[in-house]
Amino acid sequence: MTHHDLIAPAVAQAQRPPRHGVATLAHMHAHRTPDAVRHARRIRLSLATEADRDAIYRLRHAVYATELGQHAERDARLITDPLDRFNHYLVATIGRQLAGFVSVTPPGYGEYSIDKYVKRADLPFDVDDGLFEIRILTVDMPFRRTPVAALLGYAALRWVEAHGGSRVVLAARREVLTLYQHAGLHAIGITYMSGRVRYELMTATVEGIRANLQSLAPVWRRLRSSVTWAIGIPADFSPDAFHGGASHAEIGVSAAAPARAAQLVCADVLDAWFPPSPRVIHVLNQQPDWLARTSPPAVPTDLMEAIGAARGIPAAAIVVGAGLSDLIFRALPRLVSRGSRVLLVEPQYGEYRHVLETHIGCQIDRYLVPSEWSRGPDLGELATRLRSIYDLVVLVNPNNPTGWHLSSPELIPILETMPDATTVWIDETYVEFTDPTASVEAFAAASPNVVVGKSMSKAYALSGLRVGYLCGPATLVGAVRRVTPPWVVGRAAQMAAVAALEDASYYAERYRETSELRRELAAELAQVPGLEVSASTANFVSCLLGSNGPDAPTVVDRARAQGVFLRYFPTDPTLRWRMLRIAVGTAPANARVVATLRAVLDPRRPEAATASQ
Repeated sequence: MTHHDLIAPAVAQAQRPPRHGVATLAHMHAHRTPDAVRHARRIRLSLATEADRDAIYRLRHAVYATELGQHAERDARLITDPLDRFNHYLVATIGRQLAGFVSVTPPGYGEYSIDKYVKRADLPFDVDDGLFEIRILTVDMPFRRTPVAALLGYAALRWVEAHGGSRVVLAARREVLTLYQHAGLHAIGITYMSGRVRYELMTATVEGIRANLQSLAPVWRRLRSSVTWAIGIPADFSPDAFHGGASHAEIGVSAAAPARAAQLVCADVLDAWFPPSPRVIHVLNQQPDWLARTSPPAVPTDLMEAIGAARGIPAAAIVVGAGLSDLIFRALPRLVSRGSRVLLVEPQYGEYRHVLETHIGCQIDRYLVPSEWSRGPDLGELATRLRSIYDLVVLVNPNNPTGWHLSSPELIPILETMPDATTVWIDETYVEFTDPTASVEAFAAASPNVVVGKSMSKAYALSGLRVGYLCGPATLVGAVRRVTPPWVVGRAAQMAAVAALEDASYYAERYRETSELRRELAAELAQVPGLEVSASTANFVSCLLGSNGPDAPTVVDRARAQGVFLRYFPTDPTLRWRMLRIAVGTAPANARVVATLRAVLDPRRPEAATASQ
């Protein structure tokens, strides 16, 4: 019989406190033995590796067959099942020893373990692309009076949230119901037997879990000193948008950061592969001590005039900020309010949905570009959707993360037919890599309802200095300027940005080289079995993973173990399991990416055989 792998009954049995019979995170912090304290200082939480998989399957056998007798002993001393083809295991290790694990079954594969016991029609919630199942929380015998079980449960819930989950389902022994109730889950009145064990089905929304776990935040902060968090997502439940950038966390901000960065391939972020203009370097090196101690102009007039001169638009139509994200947070509340109707052309940069939905409370509609996403939207269909009654439409063009681009001759006729009551926000952060003349900034500056946002981080190699700007109607520009703090852009950043804008020929050559590197990278990636490569126009290449191989989180984690950082999109339900975005780098960096993906996707890898047992 297929192994029933839900919550390990041995966990609560061995962790049972004298009065309550359940070990919560707070209880285990307050009632730890000296051994538990020593263990807690060495608990490492991470995504399972191939080597961990073998240890996991052996521990499953030790607990569920040998210890509990729930299943027959097997000659190989391993227990696995078909869902292991796509499950994600999170593990707790102490030293080199596996202390415990938990499995998460993602949506998108058509099956959960509860399907064997419960009809979906009987469930009081929808089984959709936001439903995750948490399974087989298991702790080895020596570690059952430590915080391992609670930490694994917490890690699983964070994994679900970070990957765009909206609901969790799990089955638990009745002895551990209180453990999950503390996290915000509730029983739904459905029970069933597996072997000699009775299970109770529980569920909760991720929003509800997040709210309930706020009460345990002080306990978690105290335990953090005992935990090494190496899962690749932020440790804390947070309302912030997920940005990826795991390589930045790996590099850090100490004096050793440049040396550390040189050892890695940071293809998960879209920072420029080339250095800034020599004029920028001269400005920064000329008197760095003076730059560091001298305040910038309170209002960056010179910078706005330099942008206007370079773009052929009046400075009065420009407002600057510390990167485009700064302006997204300041400007969008000037355009819409709670309940406003907003159309997002997706997939796109996740900060827009985050600000509009989470912070402002807008009513969000999505126009999903069809599955052949590298070709971009159908212009007729896009024009029809944009002419609907919306307060705001957001379009990222060139698109991040897919790479398609609508040219000015394609886009401007659509903009000219938009209702006057609809503001159109166009993010052109990557347009220089496509064609610097393709921007619709001049159109926006003369329009009553079109806004263009641009970052100077990527195209000008200024990511570390943070400069961005908006151009558009005077009413919006004036409203954003009124809520802009003085000195919003530092002196070094202002002077560097002005110098960059004065060296257009240098950057034009870098854009040409980027285009060549992108074509070479795409051609090499197209030869890797299991990858479908898009026709990107920006400084990155996007790929779809085949359905028969590992999914995107697994590929990213395996590549990271080799010092190669790639980007996937955990909060986007259309992309999170299959799409990778790879920043264009130097030729050696690109070659290392290709070699790593060949190794990671090789069907002869040992874990391919293990997972099929």
